[in-house]
Amino acid sequence: MARADKAAVEEELEQFVQGRYLALRRTAYLLCGDWHRAEDLVQGTLVKVVVAARRRRVESLDAYSRQVLLRLFLAENRRLWRRQEKSWAEPVDVADSASRHSVGRHTADRHNVTVDSDLKLTVLSALRGLPPRQRATVVLRYWEDRSVEETAALLGISQGTVKSQSARALASLRVVLQDDRLGLGIGSEGATA
Repeated sequence: MARADKAAVEEELEQFVQGRYLALRRTAYLLCGDWHRAEDLVQGTLVKVVVAARRRRVESLDAYSRQVLLRLFLAENRRLWRRQEKSWAEPVDVADSASRHSVGRHTADRHNVTVDSDLKLTVLSALRGLPPRQRATVVLRYWEDRSVEETAALLGISQGTVKSQSARALASLRVVLQDDRLGLGIGSEGATA
């Protein structure tokens, strides 16, 4: 590889990391439910993506990084030692944005922030209760708005498995969230997989 090519690859990688880091971290958090573990998953993902991109041409860094992130998450969940310790702390930037949002607002607005925070914690707790493959399917299908085909390709499973995993996950979430009692739009009216 020529020096100019190496410089172009390094520039592309730097722009990719700067542009996609937060989105990858949010996806990782939704997958694992722990900001510290999400950070570890993203770091591991970026290391693998950078090494691969330096060795060979990667057509889509975004698609490849998502695939690596999902595979790292699923592989890590197969390890027994991971289940020994969990932390549920939110990162500083999330807590700061919530407190900044409520500064200078009326009492009603502060109440809405509290309700939104409670709702967020309830949904994230329900999401954490799903098995890893179902959680990955829900995050890809409904958070990242991926098609059944894309989700199947990313997870390395059939389209039918994506549909069944989505249906089971949504059914579990409906039970946990008490048939749309929270007004989330995932109640008993049915969902498309």
